[in-house]
Amino acid sequence: MAFVFKKQIFGFMDLLRFKKLVPNRRKMLALGADTPLPKTYRVNETAHILHPGNQKAELIGIELVAPDTKTYTFRIERPLYFRAGQYATLGCRVGESLLSRPYAFSSAPAQGLQCIVSFTVKNAGFFSGYLFESAKIGDVFTVGDPSGEFCYEPLKDAKHVIALAGGSGITPFYSMAQAIADGTEDFRLTILFGARREQDIILRGQLEKLLSDRVRVVYVLSDEKKAGYEHGFISADLIRKYAEGDFTVMMCGPSAMYAYEDEQLAAFGLPPRRVKKEANCVASRDAAPKQYTLTVHIGAETYTVSADARETVLTAMERAGLRVPAKCRAGGCGFCHSKLLAGKFTIAGADKRRLADAKFSYLHPCCSYPDSDMELIVPQG
Repeated sequence: MAFVFKKQIFGFMDLLRFKKLVPNRRKMLALGADTPLPKTYRVNETAHILHPGNQKAELIGIELVAPDTKTYTFRIERPLYFRAGQYATLGCRVGESLLSRPYAFSSAPAQGLQCIVSFTVKNAGFFSGYLFESAKIGDVFTVGDPSGEFCYEPLKDAKHVIALAGGSGITPFYSMAQAIADGTEDFRLTILFGARREQDIILRGQLEKLLSDRVRVVYVLSDEKKAGYEHGFISADLIRKYAEGDFTVMMCGPSAMYAYEDEQLAAFGLPPRRVKKEANCVASRDAAPKQYTLTVHIGAETYTVSADARETVLTAMERAGLRVPAKCRAGGCGFCHSKLLAGKFTIAGADKRRLADAKFSYLHPCCSYPDSDMELIVPQG
């Protein structure tokens, strides 16, 4: 019980009582329970369940879902709580490099609770190329915490979602379709799925098993005209054909698709909250090859790393085998937030740092290209 100090009329009485504080504290301590303090607290246990950190993931399944795309299924150590549309980092050591890449879950959230997760990956980069050519059943990877806000939000989204998918951008919408089918999400989903040719359609068989009055898929081929398919690009007229009433637009695909769809969506006058885009990873920049030196401080250790002007600071550190933090690789999450001590850099796209970060010389290595030798302090990954 709490000790209540009652102020006396005369000040000197308060001074007398002040002298009794130690005896009174001893008396209160003696009234307390003698049971040991808990070793863990419920809030910490809950946090560990919701945010387990990196965990080992054994590759248990590989399925070819398009000529250049495979679905990789993993058994993880602990249940993973995620929402349909979120992503996680998948990583491993490739040669001398410690690599990870963010991939949207293509499995349903309910499977994560059974310690099973899947990622559908197109062969279109260094790490994805490694997966496509070299990964085999039994290999051990790491899977990070679920991240991202590319999810259906009942408080601000319409009950009807128009999903614009380009190529491997179908992945988060496939997870959403599964969540709708098993009852863990409650909205209508119309997917306008753009591909160049019929053979490039990813996860077609899996998607068609989920079709219902709440899940619809429309295939749009840009390079072929075939019966049963829309032809061209996902234009304003095509969106208008399949969207009625109030709707939210969610899009996932290449940057060129986003630029085109922004122009098409202008005709609808949608408020910004009703248009969501999944961020794309920062790629190499078109620049003259030039070598710089990075001096990297991680904890008490200092490393010297070679960096190419065409690659991001994060890529240079990973290539050198440094264990550094990485998540979205698009400059948005701030997970790789690092302190710049010296040097110059260029940010890919819009500067997504907080104002205080820019003022006090912090950067996001995942979207920063070196323009000189650099020295920086990086958190332990």
